[in-house]
Amino acid sequence: MLFGQSLFQSVLDRLDAEEENTEKDEAAHRIRGLNVSFAATVFGGEPAASSRPDDAYVDNLGNDIPSPEPIPPEPEPKEPEPPAMPDYLARTSREEVAAELAVSSQTTLQSLHEKRRAFAKSNHPDSVAPAFREQATTRMMIANQLIDEAIRRLAR
Repeated sequence: MLFGQSLFQSVLDRLDAEEENTEKDEAAHRIRGLNVSFAATVFGGEPAASSRPDDAYVDNLGNDIPSPEPIPPEPEPKEPEPPAMPDYLARTSREEVAAELAVSSQTTLQSLHEKRRAFAKSNHPDSVAPAFREQATTRMMIANQLIDEAIRRLAR
């Protein structure tokens, strides 16, 4: 409370006082008679040619004004054809994936890791179209199971 008023009320009073002062200041700085535009007018109320810059431009062009060519309508967007599923994604059986990996008893741990990376590079679900992610996921699960089994056999 400032002098019997709330803080909010004192701020409102100060803003009202400032608003009155700015109205008085604006009137003092205003030049009388300049509230109209500076464009000169000729006798009869016709504006000067300089106030029509577009006409001056056309006058400088001469009489040969090219007409704009009609804009052809945009062709309707065609719906893209769905991508074709690669042949290798159709091979989702355990035997087919094992044949692709070609894991044998002579395969080393390092070559198993390399096979896993190479298989994931071409078969990962994130690298195929959304419509074929289920097949790619199945292939990756089978390949990971086969490689994990081969790694366990090597550890024995």
